[in-house]
Amino acid sequence: MSTSAEAIAQTAKAAFEASQLVSTAERTRALHEIRKELDANRDAILKANGEDMARAEVEVAAGRLASSLVKRLDLRTGDKWDTMLQGVTDIATLPDPTGAVSYARELHDGLELYRVSCPIGVLLVIFEARPEVVVNIAALALKSGNAAILKGGKESARTAAELTRTIQAALARTALPETFVQTVETRAEVAALLSQDRYIDLVIPRGSNALVRSIQQSTRIAVMGHADGLCAIYLDESADREKATRIVVDAKIDYPAACNAVETLLVHESLLETIWLEVASALLAADVKLLCDEPTLSALTTSSPSANPNLPTHVCPAPPEAYTTEHLSLTLAVRAVPSLAAAIAHVNEHGSHHTDCIVTESAAAGSTFVRGVDSAGVFVNASTRFADGFRYGFGAEVGISTGRIHARGPVGLDGLVTYKYVLRSKGEDGHIVGEFGRGPGKKQYTHQPIQADELPF
Repeated sequence: MSTSAEAIAQTAKAAFEASQLVSTAERTRALHEIRKELDANRDAILKANGEDMARAEVEVAAGRLASSLVKRLDLRTGDKWDTMLQGVTDIATLPDPTGAVSYARELHDGLELYRVSCPIGVLLVIFEARPEVVVNIAALALKSGNAAILKGGKESARTAAELTRTIQAALARTALPETFVQTVETRAEVAALLSQDRYIDLVIPRGSNALVRSIQQSTRIAVMGHADGLCAIYLDESADREKATRIVVDAKIDYPAACNAVETLLVHESLLETIWLEVASALLAADVKLLCDEPTLSALTTSSPSANPNLPTHVCPAPPEAYTTEHLSLTLAVRAVPSLAAAIAHVNEHGSHHTDCIVTESAAAGSTFVRGVDSAGVFVNASTRFADGFRYGFGAEVGISTGRIHARGPVGLDGLVTYKYVLRSKGEDGHIVGEFGRGPGKKQYTHQPIQADELPF
């Protein structure tokens, strides 16, 4: 057992316990302080991110790192920085998920039972290159009252360290311990932390199925798995031409390295000479490589090859593993299916139960797909890219859980709380079990509902 790992875990548990009497208002103020400190320290954070990017590019050039990870690493392009800051503000304005009563009963006159939401405790969150996850998870942890230990990919180590220093500087101005959010840097530290089930309450790995399985097999701590994003879109026989094209192209090219980007396109065989050709043309124009089964490949090559200049270089037969691979790039596996039932069967067998979509004009087909597909997110006529805690209104997410217990889909504040039972006697002499039962003079349980949204004391 690593002494340093034990010290980190003990510190996190102590920070969690010290925070439990901190008010909701103070936790919310801490989030606003973090937002201000991030603004003030922007140049230093982006400088560290630039250093991480430069080193990552060297690794890509040497063939030791995938280019998709570099795209996830960059905080300086697009709206990533602003979105990260807005997420902190949005989380600050959300209702407190703790202290909510979901069950209340009077067991007997003056004996009241309440089921009340409360934090889980100490979270160990392991993720890959995306450094903004440090801020997302820190904000969610603060709002939900959970302490957090974070381990990002080595590619983002400098950015993560600078973000953590910024967060801790903000916490120093509040009633919360600075150590409420901590980061570790090495795999050895993570391996040692996985044995700290006395202090750590939940592990959240964000990465491949192999990573999730490895962690599950290496710890006695509960694991909330975030696995591969093998998302599929099915073009139903009633699909609208323009709708299908817009949705598929968006789901593939908006952010190909994201876990909610589409990786498999299923096409009803009645569409091979019509809508499929238009969708394929739009994808090829967007520089997407298509890995096709024989029917979809044949339809493309026999239509009008000259209309698609990328056809010779961007279309090829799909190897067997194409339909179980998270490409994380401008690559899409395509397969023709004879029916809605076949599409559902493919998704359930080959997908990762993340997010899947049907494009259809049939309400019946949409209803069947939603009920038949066993995934955390099932969409009708909407891009799989909507599967995101920020877009769902959660402010941010700690990941997308593909499990079935406790939390599923984008995990926001509600997925970071559990509950406790609070029993209060208002009787003059208290209540004891020995007074209840069958027979003369014994008290009887009443189990009358109590109207309560929060504890009345």
